[in-house]
Amino acid sequence: MYTVLEAIATSNPPYKLTQSEAADFMLKTESLSTSIRKRIPSIYANSGIDYRYSCIPDYGGDLQNFELYPHNWELTPTPTTFSRNQKYETYAPKIALQAAQQAISEAHLRTQDITHLIVVSCTGFSAPGIDIHLIKHLGLSYTISRTMIGFMGCHAAFNGLRTAHTICQSDRQAKVLLVCVELCSLHFQVADTLENTIINAIFSDGAAAAILSSRPFSEAEGKLAYTDGYSQLIENTEELMNWTIGDTGFLMGLSPKVPDVVVGHLPDYLQAFLDQHYLIANDLDFWAIHPGGRRIIEKIQSVCELSDRMVADSYEILRRYGNMSSPTILFILKQILEKHQVGINDSIQNGIALAFGPGLSIEGCLFQKV
Repeated sequence: MYTVLEAIATSNPPYKLTQSEAADFMLKTESLSTSIRKRIPSIYANSGIDYRYSCIPDYGGDLQNFELYPHNWELTPTPTTFSRNQKYETYAPKIALQAAQQAISEAHLRTQDITHLIVVSCTGFSAPGIDIHLIKHLGLSYTISRTMIGFMGCHAAFNGLRTAHTICQSDRQAKVLLVCVELCSLHFQVADTLENTIINAIFSDGAAAAILSSRPFSEAEGKLAYTDGYSQLIENTEELMNWTIGDTGFLMGLSPKVPDVVVGHLPDYLQAFLDQHYLIANDLDFWAIHPGGRRIIEKIQSVCELSDRMVADSYEILRRYGNMSSPTILFILKQILEKHQVGINDSIQNGIALAFGPGLSIEGCLFQKV
C-alpha cells in the first residue's frame, strides 16, 4: 500500500498587507529607539517578502479599526495572552475550515469518506478545539479518529505527515485529513531589539489542508506518494530558537546563527536520509524548503548546489505569503503538486521537503512517484 498525496488546499485570513505597509505600522509605534527605526525599512525591504496576511485589521495602521491593540501608537496596555488567544479561538477555525473544505473537494471525496483527522497548530489553544469545530462544520463522523499536534513550530506539518503515513500504512481504508493552521500575527511584540524586529518582519497567518490516502499500486500508479520521514535533533542548540508562553502572548527567540548551524549539519542529514533509499541529491527532482527566512533558502541553495529552478517555489511562497509557520511547507508542496498534475513537472520521480524548528531540529520527508 502507498500513502498517496491526493490534494492540498490553502487559505488565508482577509487582511492582506504589503511589506511596506507592515513596515509603516512598525514605524508608527512610539516605543522603539532611533537605532531600531533606522533598521526597519531595510530589514523589511530585504526580507524577500512582498505580502503577508493577518486575521486582524490592526496592521493596516488605522487606529479606529484596531481590534486587538488599544487605540494609541504606544500600543499600551499591551494585549494579554488571554486576549490574543480569544482572537485565535475566533479566527483559526474559520481559515482551517476553508482549507479543509477545499482539500476534500479537490480530492473528489465526500466528508463521510474521511477516516482520520489530524490538526496541527502552535499559535493558540482551545478545548473543545479546532478538531471539534471541523468535525461539526464539515459533517465528519462523530466517531472519527483524531489527533492534535501542538506547539512544535515551523516543522510541525512534517510530524503531521508522518502520522498520516503511519495511519495509511496500518489501515487500508484510511483517508486522512491533515490541517495546519497558524495565526502568528496575533503574537506581534513591541520589543526594542533587532531580533524582535526581524521576527516581526517575516511571520504571517495561514492554513493548509492535505488529503492522504492508502492506495494499492493499481490505484497509486503515476501519483506522488509520501515515502518516508526523517528527523534529526542538533545537539546543544536549544537556545537558538524557542517559542514560549508569556503574559503578553507567545514569545519567540530566533538567533541569527540558525541558518549557519542548520546548513552545517544538513549535508550529513541528507546523506543519512537518502542512503536509506539508495538515492543521492542529484536524484531529487524537487526541493520544497521551508522559507524560515530568505537567508535559509540562500544558504541551502549554496551548500547543496541547487539550481534556481529547484528553489523557485520556496522563494515564491515566501514572497507572496511570508513565513506562516507550519502550513508554509504545504503551500510549497501545493504548487509542486499542481505542476505535476498538469504535466509541467511530469518528469518528477523523487522529491524532498525540509523544515527546521525549535531544538534545533531538521525535519524532512521524501516523496516519490509511484
